[in-house]
Amino acid sequence: MNVLSILKKYFGYNQFRPNQQEIIEDVINGNDCLVLMPTGGGKSICYQIPALTMPGTAVVVSPLISLMHDQVESLKASGIPAEALNSGNDINEDTIIRRRCMSGDLKLIYVSPEKLISEIPYLLNNIKISLFAIDEAHCISQWGHDFRPEYSQLDILHERFPNIPIIALTATADKITRDDIVKQLHLHGKTYLSSFDRPNISLAVKRGVSKPEKMRYIINYINAHPSDTGIIYCLSRKTTESVAKDLKKASISVGVYHAGLPSAERIKVQELFKNDQIQVVCATIAFGMGIDKSNIRWIFHYNLPKSIESFYQEIGRAGRDGSHADTMLFYSLSDYIQLRNFATESGQVEVNMQKLSRMQEYAESNICRRRILLNYFGEESGKDCGNCDICQHPPRKFDGTEIVQKALSAIFRAEEHINLGTVIEILRGISSSQVLRHQYNQLKTFGVGKDINSNDWHDYLLQMLQLGFIEIAYNQNNILKITTLGKNVLYGKAKAELSEIEHEDKMQKSRKATKAESRRKEVEPFAPGNIFPEVHLSKVEDHSLFEELRKLRMALANAQGFPAYIVLTDKVLHSLASEKPTDIEAFGNIPGIGEFKKNKYGEEFIRVIKNYIQKN
Repeated sequence: MNVLSILKKYFGYNQFRPNQQEIIEDVINGNDCLVLMPTGGGKSICYQIPALTMPGTAVVVSPLISLMHDQVESLKASGIPAEALNSGNDINEDTIIRRRCMSGDLKLIYVSPEKLISEIPYLLNNIKISLFAIDEAHCISQWGHDFRPEYSQLDILHERFPNIPIIALTATADKITRDDIVKQLHLHGKTYLSSFDRPNISLAVKRGVSKPEKMRYIINYINAHPSDTGIIYCLSRKTTESVAKDLKKASISVGVYHAGLPSAERIKVQELFKNDQIQVVCATIAFGMGIDKSNIRWIFHYNLPKSIESFYQEIGRAGRDGSHADTMLFYSLSDYIQLRNFATESGQVEVNMQKLSRMQEYAESNICRRRILLNYFGEESGKDCGNCDICQHPPRKFDGTEIVQKALSAIFRAEEHINLGTVIEILRGISSSQVLRHQYNQLKTFGVGKDINSNDWHDYLLQMLQLGFIEIAYNQNNILKITTLGKNVLYGKAKAELSEIEHEDKMQKSRKATKAESRRKEVEPFAPGNIFPEVHLSKVEDHSLFEELRKLRMALANAQGFPAYIVLTDKVLHSLASEKPTDIEAFGNIPGIGEFKKNKYGEEFIRVIKNYIQKN
């Protein structure tokens, strides 16, 4: 079978997403590659289809037992032979799995980094390996947001298995982290960078919100979306307990997940959430990577995350099936101070402080939030998204091309070897020791921005950073580099819009109005559009049929011990409720339904659809 036929047969899709087919064919041809795709973007297919095509067994390195379990369940539910070797198995299970590997019965075997190393002398040297897939590959890099020392052992793979291709995959890696992954794993192939954009996810931030206000927003949102599951990320264990307690008082089904709980209790909460038996999980940042749940419809950050990588990974848990999802970040200065203390006590103070600063800038920005995220990961975006709170309520803009060109010219003439503070000194004409030492006072741009004060220059430079005109090289003492977008503005090929800066005198005039608005919002009834645009609320062609299909899916899932989303995703149910197929072939043509699931579930879903049509 060719790769497109395999895609249809096992996964139910008629065409690949961007980059997928090229990656798959590259691996099948025996080449290494690094793959960057957003969560829910189809990374797994990039190694699962080569595994099905190539002779032997694919070895997949994954960091968490729960994540392995989810992925193995999903593969089995699609008719693909896969297993996991981990500490959750007993000796007999491991023996059976090893024998199946040696006989060639398994197409994929999932292992932890530690298990991989321990199995090299025995199992791996005695089976035919088709490929190595390193999932969550950012864990190998010291620049990554979730560095794990055990991943550093993986650098021996090419030494021990020189002719077996390695595919490294991650959803969260900036430019420096990507380069480090390639270096650590000794990859010799191509890097595939898919769009980090998740247009189905709305982005919103609320600043300086009190605890009662946060809880009012959260409870009202959940009550307006009674069928939707979500996660509330909190900074501390204590906060998860407190938020969960308030939700329980509001009669909302909720679980708590943090490292201080016994393992059995964490597993229980995770299983209940996966199986839609609780609606909400209040979790510390430790929760999320271990689940593949595709129908999470919203993510709330009760506190500020420590980095944009962490934030992006956590919101990426929502809307993995491609249907709409909402996110809200609550931000306060007290969160920033607490995280700053954590950063100063860490082993990488400077890097962690820089990453925290970028997260703070995201929360405080008046720039399209999606542009900030995309530009952070090196995906230059020159237009606003229309699906964030800033785009819904845009600030006043002006043509800032000349201001941006002055700053870029200063950076360029200093040979891109200066940091943000030195740029301001050059523009303002300040003869600091740094400026004099490097003779920056001789540059043509020295003093060209005297008419703008230092604070405003700082604001404009941050906007330039968030708009993707410049980037910070963390591995080179935080010097600024000009991007392609920036060069277009510098050379007059493009214009640059900046947001107007609100100065103190203007802000004082509006304070009374702001306080009055806050008091009004305290008592007004909840309306989803107050937080998220109405357009992002759930829209189903036939909501009643959708609910009937959900009930059937839950019954089928419970009978097999599967989470409901493994049977069929929400997106597939939306399509079924819209298309209303009444024969097995039409059912199988719905995107996301492969041949195995068509034959296994088709008749039962068609029966429910036919009965519904007759009644209505």
